[in-house]
Amino acid sequence: MEPAPSTWHSAAHALDYLARADRIPHRTEGEAMVLELVPPDAGRILDLGTGDGRLLALLKCDRPEMQAIAVDFSETMLAAVGDRFGADPTVDIVAHDFRDPLPSDWGDFDAIVSSFAIHHVADGRKRSLYGEIFERLRPGGIFCNLEHVSSPTPALHRAFLRAIGYPEDFCDPANQLLDAHTQVQWLRAIGFEDADCYWKWRELALLAGRKPA
Repeated sequence: MEPAPSTWHSAAHALDYLARADRIPHRTEGEAMVLELVPPDAGRILDLGTGDGRLLALLKCDRPEMQAIAVDFSETMLAAVGDRFGADPTVDIVAHDFRDPLPSDWGDFDAIVSSFAIHHVADGRKRSLYGEIFERLRPGGIFCNLEHVSSPTPALHRAFLRAIGYPEDFCDPANQLLDAHTQVQWLRAIGFEDADCYWKWRELALLAGRKPA
């Protein structure tokens, strides 16, 4: 069966997100935890759903020689990350829709990160993607997923929307939200060590785990 079309193929949708990204409350707290968890000597990193490369740029501040693959499928996002990293020989920019399996020829990584992207795929694909991520990590490597997760009740979801300045009836058809607990349980079942929700503010959460050394 063909995957459902994504609104992220729309330039208007992608540009609207980029305009709002810096105004997401508490986002920097989650990003700071990613920077804490990714080792400073990580030599190779994969950024899934890189957007304009914001998280990757933060990681490279203290790891300028780190080799990276920045992955997205939105032409608008690929153009934006190209503007940021196009002259950086340590960053390869790759067009790929991770509703499809991750290519094996990308090699393995010390860290794999994602920022507000994986919630755009169906739950079954989320779980299978986590398994592919586990396989592509080097022993001891870490996976950090800074993610939009579901609220346990409709009232808490409406409160989240109010907190980020959205109308209570806002609905993004691209969102396929799932609770943090279920996803952490998946990571543990796949084999990740120390899998946990390391940070959370309402519907924003950092889910992370390490591949055994």
